[in-house]
Amino acid sequence: MTIDQLDARLILLLTEEPRLGVLECSRRLAVARGTVQARLDRLVARGVITGFGPDISPAALGYDVMAFVTLEIRQISGHDPVAHGLARIPEVLEVHTTSGGGDLFCRVVARSNADLQRVIDLIVDVPGVLRTSSVIALDTPVPYRVLPLVADVPRHRDH
Repeated sequence: MTIDQLDARLILLLTEEPRLGVLECSRRLAVARGTVQARLDRLVARGVITGFGPDISPAALGYDVMAFVTLEIRQISGHDPVAHGLARIPEVLEVHTTSGGGDLFCRVVARSNADLQRVIDLIVDVPGVLRTSSVIALDTPVPYRVLPLVADVPRHRDH
């Protein structure tokens, strides 16, 4: 699915100011209110926009340590039961199946390095997890972002 320049401008506007209403978006983009609403509905229906909720900082909630944990799992039951077990641990923010040396890659947070050990112990206790390897993030010089992709899509529509 591709987006056009108006879609990209709308996404950028709502990313910069997520509390804007449809009417204000239409005013700033100089298009009809119905056009903005139709574009938003289409972008949501096609999965381009996946949510309108606030971005929450784990550090602001007291989770100052972020780590990435690679898991090796027992292959007999597959990834799904392990992923369901990991989803029950609040500090596990993301789980991805991967190729290479590990089977699953998790982004986790903890309140301290000692608390990270507690989180890793919870992960190891999930049935099917054989072993883990973790690294602590020291800094995030490039945070998660998709706006550069949004800006780039209209340029490459016809390629």
